[in-house]
Amino acid sequence: MENFTPVSAFSGGILIGLAATLLLLFNGRIAGISGMMSGLIKAPRIELYWRLVFLMGIVLGAFIFNLIRPDFYHPRTNFPFWLLALGGFLVGFGTRMGNGCTSGHAVCGIARLSLRSIVATATFMLSGFITVYVVRHLIGW
Repeated sequence: MENFTPVSAFSGGILIGLAATLLLLFNGRIAGISGMMSGLIKAPRIELYWRLVFLMGIVLGAFIFNLIRPDFYHPRTNFPFWLLALGGFLVGFGTRMGNGCTSGHAVCGIARLSLRSIVATATFMLSGFITVYVVRHLIGW
């Protein structure tokens, strides 16, 4: 619990929930980021605009937050690049296999009481817990 920040976590959760709710209300779409990203490649032209705006909003929001609080986030150093690349690949593979990512399943799917999303989120979380334990305690990185 060395980085426990309940105010920023609560604020971020509220903003994510609000963004997902607004997207569903005004566009009838679930805020699944992996689906939005893959949709940039294969979606009809009419769908590109809202996908780009939503994804740019995520990046812009992080950029603005970093301008306001530059000392808030400290990236981890001395971590093997190949392990980061492997992790990114596995996350991408998992989101395709699970038909969505944590934003689609955990934020939107659980709110809709989707059993598939509940199982997917439990699987994501369990995999994350095991990965952190192995990397920090067994390997020692």
